[in-house]
Amino acid sequence: MKFQKHIALPQDHGSWVFLFSPLLIGLFAGGPWRGASVWLIVGAMAAFLIRQPVTIAVKAYSGRRPRSDLPAARLWIVVYAVIGIAAVIGLLFQGFGYLLVLAIPALPVFAWHLWLVSRRAERRQAGVEIIASGVLALAAPAAYWVGKGQPDPMGWWLWVLTWLQSAASIVYAYLRLEQRVLDATPILAIRFSMARRALLYTTFNMLVVTGLATAQVLPPLLPLPYALQWLESLWGMYRPAVGVKPTRIGIRQLIVSTLFTLVFIVVWVWRV
Repeated sequence: MKFQKHIALPQDHGSWVFLFSPLLIGLFAGGPWRGASVWLIVGAMAAFLIRQPVTIAVKAYSGRRPRSDLPAARLWIVVYAVIGIAAVIGLLFQGFGYLLVLAIPALPVFAWHLWLVSRRAERRQAGVEIIASGVLALAAPAAYWVGKGQPDPMGWWLWVLTWLQSAASIVYAYLRLEQRVLDATPILAIRFSMARRALLYTTFNMLVVTGLATAQVLPPLLPLPYALQWLESLWGMYRPAVGVKPTRIGIRQLIVSTLFTLVFIVVWVWRV
């Protein structure tokens, strides 16, 4: 059986950042990496990757894809499941079994996604994507707790902070996709109306993080990475993506999200 990329790996490339950004932030914020950090990375990757073959299998059973995809889908489900179980065992032996509690919210969300897939209704579900990004953001406290060696309450702040960014990123991406079908650049009032939700998300994030930084709950310059997405949303309002290909929209947002992650790590780790 030859390697079939569309079955083994997720094809919605933008979703990778919603796992890697919280995971990397948690790993660096938690301090020195441990052996358990490797098990966590492996387990998180296996849990993330298994979604693709399971989705393909559901599509095949519901008539959306040929039954010939099932053998490959089953193979990759087994591969990722075995890797995931090995990672769980590794975490258990190193005393981090309590991290498994963080996986519980993923089960109903994943079941919801598969139900939508079976009904051909999984596309353009911003609400589901935002909730799913919150589940992926749990990688931040998991990685942070492994680094600290205990469930430090600050891990929950990392979860909220990374989820806020993911939600804003998703809403903004939907705005850009909505703009691309416009025939021409509309007047400013219409542009603002279209961008209202994205601006609300990014402005809310900026205000909340700025308030917490001012109160010395968070590092003083932590509003800086959130300013990147806020400025991007302002730019996106003034410069609609009329006729822009979805790939270009995705690449630009990936760059913004990558910069967010890097700046967040720097200001958190060095408390600048």
